[in-house]
Amino acid sequence: MICGALVMGTACSDFLDINESPNLPTSVTPDVLLPAGLAGSAFANNNELNRFGSIITSVTAGANNSPATYDIYTIDGANFNNQWRFEIFNGSLITYKSMIEAAEEINSPTYAGIGKIMTAYTFSIATDYWGDIPYSQALLGDENTSPELDTQEQIYLGGDGVQSLFDLVREGIADLQAQSAVTPGQDDVVYGGNAESWIKAGNALILKFANTISRVAPDRARQEIESVLQNGNFIASNDENMSFSFGSSVGSRSPIYEYTYVTAFSNDMMISTRFKDLLEGKNDPRLPLYVTRPTGEYVTIDNGFRGSLPTPTSSWSRFSSYVVGENGEGPVRFLTNAQIQFILAESALLLGTPGDPEEHFQNGVRASMALAGVSSANIDAYFENNADEVSLNGSEEENWEKIMTQKYIANYGNGVEQWNDYRRTGFPVLEDHQNAVGIDGTRPVRAQYINEEIARNTNFEVILPTEPVWWDID
Repeated sequence: MICGALVMGTACSDFLDINESPNLPTSVTPDVLLPAGLAGSAFANNNELNRFGSIITSVTAGANNSPATYDIYTIDGANFNNQWRFEIFNGSLITYKSMIEAAEEINSPTYAGIGKIMTAYTFSIATDYWGDIPYSQALLGDENTSPELDTQEQIYLGGDGVQSLFDLVREGIADLQAQSAVTPGQDDVVYGGNAESWIKAGNALILKFANTISRVAPDRARQEIESVLQNGNFIASNDENMSFSFGSSVGSRSPIYEYTYVTAFSNDMMISTRFKDLLEGKNDPRLPLYVTRPTGEYVTIDNGFRGSLPTPTSSWSRFSSYVVGENGEGPVRFLTNAQIQFILAESALLLGTPGDPEEHFQNGVRASMALAGVSSANIDAYFENNADEVSLNGSEEENWEKIMTQKYIANYGNGVEQWNDYRRTGFPVLEDHQNAVGIDGTRPVRAQYINEEIARNTNFEVILPTEPVWWDID
């Protein structure tokens, strides 16, 4: 479905070189390239990788086709072809590269800074899903048609001539602090050309990257987090969230809206009984705002279910407008205030970074509920009537589980982040799905390299989805 919907400079062709798109004009100006790149990153987060992540973490359940296959842990090199080729490498990443080059020609470090921050974000999606990937040698076109793979450790930490994701973001922040002859406006569909907002997003992205590596490289994670906390300039309110909104007309709507409500695949997936039960058990006011109930009752299935599906399909509980928008706008939430508060809660608890873990934890819950549309009065009432749910009053392990479970709930609609956090921490505790097959019935912990790259580039090899990525030491 990506071919008809992606509003970018790429097209669906048989071109398999992940280094450079043959369809992207070389003379396009940054104001055209910026919204195209942002749309590509939004697709990468919101499309098939999102569906997979939400299913594998028991938020949604597969009823038919690929989602039903994911639900029993079956993936291989035939999956995520479009995501690897057209949404990431041959889509958003090559678009940002062209935008940065065009920005340098017109003395616009603002455009370049945004491009570098979003390049780091998009590369992080790829390495978090696939592990070792082309990075320092990617996007070079005819200069290197068979790029080597950098290790995930190199991509995050740098070394051996490889620029770390942290340094790439910092380079982008430095660009945003410089004077520009040309600056974005409405073509920046995330922040409307506000450089200060992008600087906050860049610092928040550093917090996210540090959180990702916090178990395998705790000293580096602590250093990065404390550096951001010292300047205090990061996403700290819901109106500063880094979000991309699609359009509401045919051809411009979000991929998760199209998949859930429009296409022939709309009955492939529904909300999992497990996720519904989790929120019901916590008396969570977000449940009716997150999940539809067309008949007045929640109609869900368990993960891996292989019986007769509920009828009619119009009764199924699905993603609400919180995820898909009223008419397909989304938004795609790249980074949110709630997400950052949970990161700070976890790091204060486990790494000893500044701040009170419970205060950050409660700020995260409040921010998430407010973003979902819960009124301030109802949030206060929830805190008063469910004190144990919003208090870190247990052991370190129990408090960590509370933080991660609430972060999982807050990341509803962002299956990419839910799967990342689950692999990294093992929280929330998820029971195996019914009828699990896959490899020895084991929940996947990475995406398998696509078959086309293995056939085309000898630097790739088959790595099974049961092999953890570098930062996953749970």
